[in-house]
Amino acid sequence: MKNEKINRREFFKSAAGIGITAAIASGSKFASAIDANKPSEPNKPANQSFEQVPRRPFGRTKITVPIVSFGAMFDIMDNQILLHKCLQWGVNYWDTANSYAGGNSEIGIGQFFAKNLQKRKEVFLVTKASGENDAASRTEKLQTSFKRMNTNYIDLYYGVHNLTDPAQLTDELKQWATDAKAKGLIKYFGFSIHSNMPACLMAASKCDWIDAIMLLYNFRVMQDPQLTAAIDACNKAGIALIAMKTQAQRRTPEGDSSISKHFIEKGFTEGQAKIKTVLQDNRICSACVGMTNVSYLTLAVAAALDKTQLSQSDLQFMGNYAKETADSYCTGCNACAAAVPQMPYVSDVMRSLMYHNSYGNKALAKEVYADVARRVNCPIGSIDYTAAEAVCPNGNKIGKWMSEAEQLLA
Repeated sequence: MKNEKINRREFFKSAAGIGITAAIASGSKFASAIDANKPSEPNKPANQSFEQVPRRPFGRTKITVPIVSFGAMFDIMDNQILLHKCLQWGVNYWDTANSYAGGNSEIGIGQFFAKNLQKRKEVFLVTKASGENDAASRTEKLQTSFKRMNTNYIDLYYGVHNLTDPAQLTDELKQWATDAKAKGLIKYFGFSIHSNMPACLMAASKCDWIDAIMLLYNFRVMQDPQLTAAIDACNKAGIALIAMKTQAQRRTPEGDSSISKHFIEKGFTEGQAKIKTVLQDNRICSACVGMTNVSYLTLAVAAALDKTQLSQSDLQFMGNYAKETADSYCTGCNACAAAVPQMPYVSDVMRSLMYHNSYGNKALAKEVYADVARRVNCPIGSIDYTAAEAVCPNGNKIGKWMSEAEQLLA
């Protein structure tokens, strides 16, 4: 019987042998509109010469999406070959935002569609209304995204980029989503979320107008029973759930080397083991992974194609490791917000530090930090975080991290 497990050596060999020039389509000018603003139903990319990443149902909709999706938080203008590679392996779910790379993420995607007009129909395109909280500004951001990306519809639009409070799920937001769908501007609507997730997800599960939610989800936060219950509620409501921040790296020099040691005999890298842990949860339809180059894309695709299931002991190891190293990662529970009322944005600062230290994305880190700094009236590192540390369920050294963030990002 044919061995279903991918031979990584052969996989990398074949991936490296693909000619770059052969993957780039000849350029052509972009037409002013795409088929009278009637989006096709993106399902599977046309190129079937490569083994395709497995797909899962996208919530209650009738479409499927690849189990790993392309996270485009970087400047794509000079990374066009990466977009071709994504489609070759069936990674046609592309996630960006109005703010990513100062707009160069969306602009880079637009350059790709300008030269490869027919590829737009193959892509499940996702973007976000970064920083907007009212209908007029949300519409303005959407129109900007259209112009940048050379399209006139978005498959999935996150009308709130980083929802933090269930109260943000307003009637006004519902009406905007309903109108945008009716006009053919967007097909599906949702929000992204990094903190206070159980409360926000539970509230969303009662909203029949929410189609998808992108949430921080990894081997660390999946240990939270309240989050598990909220995810169950959304799953039962037919809301598509997309995992982000799947790596959850420790903020220490040694990183998560223990995970590498545990999975090396199985042939997985640390990053692949973390992705597979998330994908073992069938409630998650896709894991959105930052793929800044072809090497990262190849590693993620290899993890998705490999049919090996992690054993119960593997999952138990990940759970135990998460508990043992909990004090080195902020799960965004937001328990500290009430403890330090003058600074209720601790999780956002922690996120900015993560972008800087773990992702190496200094520009995004400074952008997130600056947004917090604008909302407080004193230097972030000067605040006394003793009360916040006392209520942190993970024992995070919050004061130390806030000082580090100020030194690096202010």
